[in-house]
Amino acid sequence: MSPIARRFAAFTLLAAGLTACGGGGSGSKEAATPPPAAPAAGNAQAAAAPSGDAILIGHFGSMTGSEATFGQSTDNGIRLAIKEVNAAGGVKGRPIAIKTYDDQGKSQEAGTAVTRLITDDKVAAVLGEVASSLSLAGGRVAQQYGVPMISPSSTNPKVTQIGDMVFRVCFLDPFQGWVEAKFARENLKAQKAAILYDQAQAYSKGLADFFKDAFEKMGGTITTQQAYTGGDQDFSAQLTTIRGTNPDVILVPGYYTDAGNISIQVRKLGITVPLIGGDGWDSTQLEAIGKDAIEGSYYSNHYSFQENRPEVKNFVEKYKADYGKVPDGLAALGYDAARLLFDAMNRASALDGKTLAAAIAATKDFNGVTGSITMDANRDARKSAVIVQVKGGMPVFVTKIEPPK
Repeated sequence: MSPIARRFAAFTLLAAGLTACGGGGSGSKEAATPPPAAPAAGNAQAAAAPSGDAILIGHFGSMTGSEATFGQSTDNGIRLAIKEVNAAGGVKGRPIAIKTYDDQGKSQEAGTAVTRLITDDKVAAVLGEVASSLSLAGGRVAQQYGVPMISPSSTNPKVTQIGDMVFRVCFLDPFQGWVEAKFARENLKAQKAAILYDQAQAYSKGLADFFKDAFEKMGGTITTQQAYTGGDQDFSAQLTTIRGTNPDVILVPGYYTDAGNISIQVRKLGITVPLIGGDGWDSTQLEAIGKDAIEGSYYSNHYSFQENRPEVKNFVEKYKADYGKVPDGLAALGYDAARLLFDAMNRASALDGKTLAAAIAATKDFNGVTGSITMDANRDARKSAVIVQVKGGMPVFVTKIEPPK
């Protein structure tokens, strides 16, 4: 079985298991909550088993829909972190439990899911979402009720501007756009770039704008900026216009389903230049859809499973043992967001929203899989990025780019 086929088979099995779990109201599907894991038998380092009532946290994500791997990978990472913390004695001696709601990739469902987590389930904190537009919808609810929310992966600057209850553990799109422009100009020696973005997604439009600004400041030229709406099937008009401007690279800052389809139509039109994307490409489905057409293209991401840091090696080993596949960046960020939350819970004098939010805000030099995390005054994390290239159906590490000083 080829690497692509192995990864796609693992994804299919996982998706079937998750979407088969019970259903909630308001159109949301509720994923099952496994019991807390017990400390390993015979492990001299294992802490006493947590006791007392569980501390319930919530996760809302796209468990189904066109970007389903985003929610599923994030949920896997969160549950791995819960398994570890419970095996180590829990938080404040109490086990952690989780309730996950499927928002189906829809803003209205995201708001409904967070409302249910807070008002019905009484969660202490919320983790989610990956897509910035959905974090904006859920974050407004969390802010309204005074419950802390940590987005693992939403990179649009507006997400944490909602208020003091909303945090994130990933880098922001102004930096990600700069990273892609720097890589295109310095590594690919690109003089001219074209852009094809999803006008319905705050993430895609924002990343396109930040790339354009940085690329032009670095002396490059944007030949044309074309738009589509997520889910479109025919991109021939936009791509024909792009072909006529003869760019050196094409930025496609959308999500993996559209990026895979676009790559096929790019090659059918005879365009041979590399495509560049952002972390929204990070899914095994990118290679499954794009196949040979996406080979050789690049995207920025939060980590690479090929990094030699011990944090990465340990995480990848544990994730593969539990899920039977290599973790993507969304899984790593879900894992980091959950572990950072547990760290803050242990430091907080109480778990009410205001006290817990203050502990999260005080996070400094947290040692994550995706890098060191310190919350700044805007509740954002300042971190490095990696560039990977699709080679042999896998995202292969190319380089790491640090934030400008």
